[in-house]
Amino acid sequence: MTKIRIGLAGCGFVSELHMVAYRRVYGVDVEVRAVAARGDHVNEFARKHAIPNAYRSFAGLIADRELDVIDICTPPNLHAAMIVEAMQAGKHVICEKPFSGYFGRDGDKAPIGRHVPKALMYQRVMEEMEKTRAAVERSGKLFMYAEDWIYAPAVTKTAEIIRATGDKILFMKGEESHSGSHAAHAAEWAMTGGGSLIRMGCHPLSAVLYLKQVEARARGETITVASVSCDVGNVTASLKPQERAYIKANPVDVEDWGTLTATFSDGTKATVFSGDMIMGGVRNLIETYTSGGSLFANITPNTHLTSYQTSEEKLASVYITEKVDRKTGWQYVCLEEEWTRGYLQEIQDFMECVATGRQPLADLALAYETTRVNYAGYWAADEGRRVTL
Repeated sequence: MTKIRIGLAGCGFVSELHMVAYRRVYGVDVEVRAVAARGDHVNEFARKHAIPNAYRSFAGLIADRELDVIDICTPPNLHAAMIVEAMQAGKHVICEKPFSGYFGRDGDKAPIGRHVPKALMYQRVMEEMEKTRAAVERSGKLFMYAEDWIYAPAVTKTAEIIRATGDKILFMKGEESHSGSHAAHAAEWAMTGGGSLIRMGCHPLSAVLYLKQVEARARGETITVASVSCDVGNVTASLKPQERAYIKANPVDVEDWGTLTATFSDGTKATVFSGDMIMGGVRNLIETYTSGGSLFANITPNTHLTSYQTSEEKLASVYITEKVDRKTGWQYVCLEEEWTRGYLQEIQDFMECVATGRQPLADLALAYETTRVNYAGYWAADEGRRVTL
């Protein structure tokens, strides 16, 4: 069996999740052989995970001839260029969300989230995505979109039921929310390409777009997104400093509240919400209402284990679930979070795709469409109208 050799770009939170998944791949011989990041922490990451090679630049990583796959886990403003460069170097590519975004051009007035029209952002993002897609297609290599929600067991079971019943999806409602990102770059459009909608809302958006295509294939129909409406805001701006003890969101020029509604070509609807003011852990939800039933996918937190504890100090080393601000009182403990959220299944699929040459479940088309609809939403919110696609 030929060994698949991986090079990681980035060594933050998502890279740690991917490392857990690589260690649990079965049926395919996989080795994470290199990692690249600019800071000294790259050496510590390499030592921790027994990765043979550590690079201080992305150029060094993609120049490594022993690598078959580049796994991009860097900040969003680096994604598009890295995808193209890795493809041109003859590598298969895994890329975290988002696929693309608007991060500013020469002459833009700062902060760009307040001053650059979202219609122009949409136009520029579409141009960049077309160039990136063309580079992927020219390379003949695999592009694998690291959207874990597509692989989350609750979503894959929803898809299985939709395929089996052939029922019409009438409405979907999705959400990812929490109490705000700890990362400083999350506050700035120039680094993240938007606020809560693209940073978190992209996950449920990808899920509803995916499920609608599952329905379309099951029924032999062609269904597209016909139009998008959206509203965004900065609701935490109203907080006084002393009221920010638990809310981490402090946007510079991005939204911390957003609701996007997609209308499909068959007249059905999907609404996605994301917010940076929701405490109590991450809310990861997809509700699907069909002509024959209802499906409620609660990805995390879940009810695998509920806990009531009184000592925060004693629980210092215990992981409960992502973004929970305390561990005492009643808690929903997330067991096997990498499985529950789909990271293990995602990496397994990608490694099988590299080994066999087949296309992944989360592919270029999903990455492209998620970004297109997301930015159409920003455009719609900016102009206070429905945008027709």
